[in-house]
Amino acid sequence: MSDAELVGRVLNGNEHACRFLVAQYQKLVQHVVGRMVLQEEVVEDLCQDVFMKVFRRLHTFRGDARLSTWIATIAYNTTATYLKRNKGRKETSLDHGGVMALEDGDLPACDMADAGEVRRLLQASIEKLPVHYRTILTLFYLEEFSYREIGEITGMPEGTVKSYLHRSRQLLKSQLEKVLDHEGRTVISR
Repeated sequence: MSDAELVGRVLNGNEHACRFLVAQYQKLVQHVVGRMVLQEEVVEDLCQDVFMKVFRRLHTFRGDARLSTWIATIAYNTTATYLKRNKGRKETSLDHGGVMALEDGDLPACDMADAGEVRRLLQASIEKLPVHYRTILTLFYLEEFSYREIGEITGMPEGTVKSYLHRSRQLLKSQLEKVLDHEGRTVISR
């Protein structure tokens, strides 16, 4: 079903289409919100808020961008507003199911045989990144948005998105190298 067909059906009150829209984009919204906010109960509340806004504003969707980009923009803006209002609050870790697959050479190779340990270290390192870097990584690697689409979602110029993505990979690599070095792991330079 195309974006236009789905939007039309939802706007006409088709319950099945409403459920389909939520099911189709729930993971996207959870990834965007969950990378910006690390408190599980807050993530759940914000995801509900996002979908309420999606349904309230669906009549304004023009189809200039993909529906996923439009929904991700609402998720990003809703979460950014929450973060501005709640500055200074302590965040606790949230275990995300998906760990991004970075390009070869982005991260150091190491002698860890346990994939679970690699995932744990990567997740912990990602959570230490500033919120805008975590968000850019999520949108690019997990949601596979283009630089242009990420720019539309975040309101950043495409060049800034590329720069943030590059910087986030550098920070992530540096953090992982420190952790591995501290734990006495071997880091193989490429």
